[in-house]
Amino acid sequence: MTSSNSSSQFVICIDMELTIALLVLLVMKPGSMTASWSVTFKDPDICAVRGSSVKFRCSYNYADGETVQKTAWYKGQSEGGIWRRVELSVLPLYQNRTEYQGDRHHDCSLVIHDLQHNDTGYYYFRFDTDRYGWRSKASVHLSVTELSVRVYPVTVRAGDNVTLQCGTSCQPSSTVWFKDGRPGAKPEFQAQAEDSGNYMCAIEGQKLLRSGPVALDVQYPPLNVSIEVSHPGPLANGSVNLTCSSAANPAADSYTWYKRTDSFSSSSLLQVGSGQVLSLQVVEKSHRGAYLCQARNSLGENNSTEVPLAAEETDIDLQIILIGIGVKVGILVLLSLALIWVWRHRCNSAVDEEEYVNDYENISISQPHGFTENHV
Repeated sequence: MTSSNSSSQFVICIDMELTIALLVLLVMKPGSMTASWSVTFKDPDICAVRGSSVKFRCSYNYADGETVQKTAWYKGQSEGGIWRRVELSVLPLYQNRTEYQGDRHHDCSLVIHDLQHNDTGYYYFRFDTDRYGWRSKASVHLSVTELSVRVYPVTVRAGDNVTLQCGTSCQPSSTVWFKDGRPGAKPEFQAQAEDSGNYMCAIEGQKLLRSGPVALDVQYPPLNVSIEVSHPGPLANGSVNLTCSSAANPAADSYTWYKRTDSFSSSSLLQVGSGQVLSLQVVEKSHRGAYLCQARNSLGENNSTEVPLAAEETDIDLQIILIGIGVKVGILVLLSLALIWVWRHRCNSAVDEEEYVNDYENISISQPHGFTENHV
């Protein structure tokens, strides 16, 4: 009895050893289950911009004669300190955002739309056949990033060289730039006043997914300094305001007014006031001349073009002119009358003399008979 039990235990041990050996040979044999069952990810480390779509390119293999019955993607999550794989179909976060583009043959590609920051993580694939289930040991790691723009230098003045950088944790890729919503901006340029605005960047091919805007504030001294006259044209007695304006960043904080006293001298500028508005309360002849304004901020200064200011002739001036004209006319009339009087007086004298001579001759002719004229 004892011998029979020992023989049975020996046979069982032999059978177990043969079974183990057979399993080892099966695992090591080319074309075995472990060699023909696999999941491969084309890009196991993916970085994408928030709001974009990403595609996990995946392929899988299995033994001939098997038929795939189910495929599923999972996301790795830590729950209570234990790493678990949770199927995407049961996670509310992925509802209506995942699209399985694979099949039940060899393609296991997956697309996730409208990426959010909490999509960052590890993803796994599993498929089941009639007899076996296989899940990937490797994973796809997804990083969701945000685009951001930085400006160098921080403070920009007209003439400075400016560099715009599009920041992302993804690998460097081609970017496109926008200024105030319009494409075509350059990431490097020499700043001018008109370059102030809001700049955004986007990844080439994803122009609708733009970064948040960053403001570029280009500082410059006063430009386009001009003068506005409250009453253009000839000015009568009263008041007139000259207003100085300019384009400047920061805004001009000082205005100085000058009047040119000599049009033939470049140094004949007389300071006549300060402030953005110059008020001339009584416009007289002394106010006639050319005025200019100088605007200044912390970066420099600039002058306006000269504006001529001409005073209109007043009523008193007209009266004086009329009186002068009247006096001149009166003198001319008096002179004319005097000349006429002299001329007439001379004419009358000549007529009287002629009449006198005629009277004498008549007396000689009418002498009485017997009167003898003596001839010398």
